[in-house]
Amino acid sequence: MTPNARTAALQALLHVDENEGYSNIVIDKTLRRFQLESRDAALATALFYGVLERRITLDYIIQSFCRNSGQPLQPVVREILRIAVYQILYMEKIPTSAAVNEAVNAAKENGAVKASGFINGVLRSILRAENPLILPDAAKHPRKALSVRYSCPEWLIQLWSDSYGEELCFSLLESLFSKPPVYARVNTAKISLEDLIPVLEQEGVKAKAVTLVSDSLELEDTGAVASLESFQQGLFHIQDLSSQLCCALVNPQPGERVLDVCAAPGGKSFTMAQRMENKGELLAFDKYKGKAGLIRQGAERLGLSIIQAAVRDAAAPKDALAPGQKVLCDAPCSGLGIIRRKPEIRYKPQASLDSLPDLQYLILCRSSALTEPDGLLVYSTCTLNPRENGEVAARFLKEHPEFVPEPLHLPNNIRRVVPEPEYQMTLLPPVHGTDGFFIAAFRRRRE
Repeated sequence: MTPNARTAALQALLHVDENEGYSNIVIDKTLRRFQLESRDAALATALFYGVLERRITLDYIIQSFCRNSGQPLQPVVREILRIAVYQILYMEKIPTSAAVNEAVNAAKENGAVKASGFINGVLRSILRAENPLILPDAAKHPRKALSVRYSCPEWLIQLWSDSYGEELCFSLLESLFSKPPVYARVNTAKISLEDLIPVLEQEGVKAKAVTLVSDSLELEDTGAVASLESFQQGLFHIQDLSSQLCCALVNPQPGERVLDVCAAPGGKSFTMAQRMENKGELLAFDKYKGKAGLIRQGAERLGLSIIQAAVRDAAAPKDALAPGQKVLCDAPCSGLGIIRRKPEIRYKPQASLDSLPDLQYLILCRSSALTEPDGLLVYSTCTLNPRENGEVAARFLKEHPEFVPEPLHLPNNIRRVVPEPEYQMTLLPPVHGTDGFFIAAFRRRRE
């Protein structure tokens, strides 16, 4: 088999289907394995993410043109068709004939020789159609029509509509296909924002300051960030504005003892250590040894010596710890706020969310014991699901009278669009330009 962009995309998509791997990790490993030229690597990446983003739409079209619609397609055949239809509908620079021919070749080269004629027939039928995508009747089936149009499961559309209203739900759906900005946190332990900008520009990276959070940059034309000399020197790390704002609200001070109980891959720990001027003590934990190792590596690259990374299960800790003035509980969540970055998240079964609120609540309760009197406990997630967000926070306050709500002092240019108490904040991609994110803060009463 000759390595090419479409074959690489096919193998990566099959891996996601079969193993439910994270898209960014899967495509990175696949590109390394295939060792494609930069142009082919870019095409493989575009096909991979494009098919993931449009899966429901593509399947709807394919199903409409399959004569044997009652029989399930083999995974490899389904993905070959998805890749070809994506090129036909969404990639104007690729000739439709090339998309069809490459799909037939892919079938022959990937163990689906008998299906090559079927694939050719389906794709030729789509090409002959005046309008291959005819949406369901929005008047009769409004959720179905939105699901096909935005490639988003109906249950998730219903959740966002019920939680945030029709208008915000529509904005969220529109934002799913927008490219998220790349934000960096300046490592103020080594360099200032003003000095980092020209360093990045010398490396061909466009950088501009962001007013929402101090010492934050928006980057363009980064290429492979990890290959930049400034990155290797530890002058910055990549972090969305939502996480940077969360760290600003924790407001760790030099000399304090701070605990980050679900810290991997370490971005929030790094930012908090920088805000502490690398003075004090910051304990960063993760359940898995490998992830704790990643935190150590990142802290070493950035020169942040106050970070102590260790293995610890936040839900079932074995050893007691001395409390700290600040505790951050960035709990495991469904990730519905970062679908723009990891499009496969939208295809999680709805039932997979059911057990999360109890786990999050348990971790929050365990973390509360690490907060000293008059100390601050912050709970955060990168999801857009009230059951994992506001309901967990409200339950915690109700069942922990030793804590009181701590109003969030937000920047002036952050506006609230979701009705919620002052100690909570929901960030939405189409409104705030950040990932979808939730923050709640609690103050432990003085004894």
